[in-house]
Amino acid sequence: MPDRNNKYFAAHKQITYVARLSIYSNSLLLIMKIAVGIFIGSISILSEALHSGIDLLAAVIANYSVKKAGQPADDEHKFGHGKFENVSGTVEAILIFVAAIIILYKSSGKILGIMGIGNEKIDIDPDLVGIGILVMGISAIVNFYVSARIMKVAKKAESIALEADAYHLTTDVYTSIGVFIGLILIQITKNPIFDPVLAIIVALIILKASYDLTKRSVSGIMDVKLSDNEEDTIKSIIHEHYSQYAEYHDLRSRMSGAERFVDLHLVVPKNQHVVDAHDFCDHLEKDIKEKIPNLSILIHVEPCRTDCEICKKLDVCTKPDIVR
Repeated sequence: MPDRNNKYFAAHKQITYVARLSIYSNSLLLIMKIAVGIFIGSISILSEALHSGIDLLAAVIANYSVKKAGQPADDEHKFGHGKFENVSGTVEAILIFVAAIIILYKSSGKILGIMGIGNEKIDIDPDLVGIGILVMGISAIVNFYVSARIMKVAKKAESIALEADAYHLTTDVYTSIGVFIGLILIQITKNPIFDPVLAIIVALIILKASYDLTKRSVSGIMDVKLSDNEEDTIKSIIHEHYSQYAEYHDLRSRMSGAERFVDLHLVVPKNQHVVDAHDFCDHLEKDIKEKIPNLSILIHVEPCRTDCEICKKLDVCTKPDIVR
């Protein structure tokens, strides 16, 4: 396997485990929320069920995409499959956006029904709200645990698909707590208006998550550069070896899933041996890769000008040409 993927592949078993854990937990919560939501007639719990359904679909997509993105480069994909994660993240964002619109539509209908404008009615039974409170409490606890596990692995493996999945579940924690509190208010006040209002709040939170995920995923597809800190690290390492080259220029970087790509032009003394220039580039690549994970770096070597002042100071351009 390519050296730049060592970190990613080393964590592959753990990545697969947490991706499956998300599928199992979301499946369980989905069944519970649908059953209880229908039983007590709560639109907010059914909205949470739809949220969990989208999370489940997102978890399935994440599980597939991390496997696909983790495959080594092949003849058709010379730079690997890292961008598959960005594509899957975009699909997940679209799905949760659709879920939010459905929730807003249904909840608004319930509120209009209360106002006598529409035909929708709130059917929640205040006497059975306790069951919903229990389910929402369980949902918040389970999603908090699972999202923390997934986020830890996602950060370590730098997987946007897993990070998106963890972000979905974290959002679910907040919405579950909100519905949990709302159901308590319904039980205390016996006023069912809190049910659709909470569902709308859930939908707005989901829309924000959709926007953030879309922005993150699309930026990766558009070949976004490495972070300023990472580029500064690369430049700092190059500058540490300044006595061994004339100059460098055209440094470019980009991200592809968890993988990073960098290329640059390195100007060396024009009479330097090819072997020496090659060995220096290998040394430079090694030092950079020790600081930047999952990195593939390409260095284009150029000879300096005849009147290069830097090389004159280094006293190398005045030596006779030697070719090994």
